[in-house]
Amino acid sequence: MNTSESLRKDALQIYFAGLHAVEADACIRKYMAVKENSLTIGGKTYDLGKYNNIYLTGFGKVSGFMAAEVEKLLGDKIKKGLVNVRYGYTTPCKYVKLNPAGHPIPDSSGINGTKEIVDIAKEANEEDLVFCLISGGGSALFELPYAGISLEEIKEITASLLKCGATIDEMNAIRKHLSMVKGGRFAGLCKAEMVSVILSDVINDPLETIASGATSPDPSTFQDCEWILNKYNLHHKIPVSIQQHIQNGIHGYIEETPKPGDKIFDRVSNIIIGNNRTALAASKEKGELLGYNTVILSSCIKGEAREIAKVFGAIAREIHASGCPVERPACIIAGGESTVTVKGDGLGGRSQEFSLSAAIEIDGLADTVILSAGTDGTDGNTEAAGAMVDGTTGMNAKNKKLHPEKYLLNNDSFSFFKETNEIIVTGPTKTNVMDIMLLLVK
Repeated sequence: MNTSESLRKDALQIYFAGLHAVEADACIRKYMAVKENSLTIGGKTYDLGKYNNIYLTGFGKVSGFMAAEVEKLLGDKIKKGLVNVRYGYTTPCKYVKLNPAGHPIPDSSGINGTKEIVDIAKEANEEDLVFCLISGGGSALFELPYAGISLEEIKEITASLLKCGATIDEMNAIRKHLSMVKGGRFAGLCKAEMVSVILSDVINDPLETIASGATSPDPSTFQDCEWILNKYNLHHKIPVSIQQHIQNGIHGYIEETPKPGDKIFDRVSNIIIGNNRTALAASKEKGELLGYNTVILSSCIKGEAREIAKVFGAIAREIHASGCPVERPACIIAGGESTVTVKGDGLGGRSQEFSLSAAIEIDGLADTVILSAGTDGTDGNTEAAGAMVDGTTGMNAKNKKLHPEKYLLNNDSFSFFKETNEIIVTGPTKTNVMDIMLLLVK
């Protein structure tokens, strides 16, 4: 096995170590335990015997896997439950119904499931306990627009936000103010005690941003929404009904989302059971076991994917030149969520765009591999989770008359990597904690 093949094999092992550490069922087992009639979660204990009924709700790509594991703990104590999940992410459950729905663009199945979840929340009273299982993707999978705003209009603005390069915080600020359940409003619909169990897919785990913060206070405002629309010049690209709705909110005709200090949150506990840092720590441990001098760069990477890749390329060259920031064999690990401003009409996602840009930056550099892949198994509008490149990727591509710069210009990273056979395909995973980025140098 040559050095490049060895590095690629190691990179995949390091990536999958991070992935497995944050699988939904593993995180539930780590943070939740039931002994007799006592439930402990996140350092807090609940006497299950004091509740008349226990309900299970949830939404997110992998919340179904969370539900299946919670079922093993609570069994027939669960009176009723429904969880909205992404198509293809279902798993057998006995007491909880899993409702497959659209992501990243919401669909009618998601709205119908959300209505059922709301009905369950409203059915529960002060003597009951409601669990809400939340994972990344919940913003699309938990949707109930305000009257006067149609599903098609929600799809339209979601697509515009995805294409313009808006951050997840900016996207969710707008989505929260168009929804009757996001931005803490779901908590306000429920009289029962609520425990939200959360797998975070957002940098630094702000509760108000994860799945649009359905059970936490929302500091954003209608005025923020107006600022975001102006920032990305979206006013002429979004439906008139949404523009009018935001203006009505600015002028006080529509109630703001519940803010920090609101009493509705006195009966809500939000507990994070896994995040990107958890994944990176496991990847670091694996890197060290494989013999690399391993450093976690950051779990807070954000910005344009192609620009971040340039930094990784510069770090690779610095390691070769000076042994900084770490001597060879070196493993640099990072995580976060980059963005792509779509200007072309190709196929791809942020991880593949990162890797394509990285291939250009490390062209000709020996003994170097860069990988970027999503933890949820999906990168953009493709079957790939991401892609992996080395110093020969660019040269080999040009020998096939493939020009990386042209593919990058057209946001067509997936097509490029299909030709070079460098995509990473995992299929649906049991987790979603943003992306893992790796740089290996021997």
